[in-house]
Amino acid sequence: MTTRRSTPLTIAMLAALAYFLLPLCWLLIASTKSTQDLFNSFGLWFSHTPQLLANIRATFSQDDGVFVHWLLNTVLYAVVSAVGAALLAAAGGYGFAKFRFRGDRFTFNLVLGAVMVPTTALAIPTYLLFAKAGLVNTPWAVILPSLVNPFGLYLMRIYAADAVPDSLLEAARIDGAGEARIFFRIALRLLGPGLVTVLLFTLVATWNNYFLPLIMLNDPNLYPVTVGLASWAAQAQNGGAGASSDMLALVVTGSLLSIVPLVAAFLLLQRYWRSGLAAGGVKQ
Repeated sequence: MTTRRSTPLTIAMLAALAYFLLPLCWLLIASTKSTQDLFNSFGLWFSHTPQLLANIRATFSQDDGVFVHWLLNTVLYAVVSAVGAALLAAAGGYGFAKFRFRGDRFTFNLVLGAVMVPTTALAIPTYLLFAKAGLVNTPWAVILPSLVNPFGLYLMRIYAADAVPDSLLEAARIDGAGEARIFFRIALRLLGPGLVTVLLFTLVATWNNYFLPLIMLNDPNLYPVTVGLASWAAQAQNGGAGASSDMLALVVTGSLLSIVPLVAAFLLLQRYWRSGLAAGGVKQ
């Protein structure tokens, strides 16, 4: 078997690799610098006095350790939203794939249309709705909107159509199993790779969400990492209360620490994620 190489494709892949990795390299290197070194040294190389451990200690101790509180808030919002959105998407996708009811195609087309709607366009209506319900400035204001994932439902519908055999469902019904039991005991296990894919997508989206928590929350104790670090950056620029000379260095270090859990999640679940993305690509 001969190996075929394409120079233009190789250059394009290297350019894409640099596009994605250079910001991470800069973040890792910048986390080892003081605020003064951030402006006085080359961005993609270390300074003469690296201080990563000192920056990490300062980040965790700043404002009585509020960064840890922000990190725990982010874990709560992201994990609850990801698990809930994945289960709802799995149930909805399984229903669309395996059941026929009046208006099913029209309803599914509405789901496809919802994929095209940007989340920022729904931010103000969502805020007004939650304000009317008295849920603003509560964790539910971040979690509940994140449970709705039209793309995840679409992905699970495509995956369930091939991953769950109709003959297996019919055999379970003949044995007397109810629909709820069939879904939780049989279908959900077969939908595992797709479920993990939706979970990861929602986890990343909620973890990195900035605009929704910004408009929904005004209590610093409820901030996720994104909004909390933005408040530190504003303090550093404006010289507000609690600002220190190394505040920008703490913002950069906090940004590095905030992506570590995401990297760990992808490394642990990547085999399920890759098989989930491939679902529906080849018909059996």
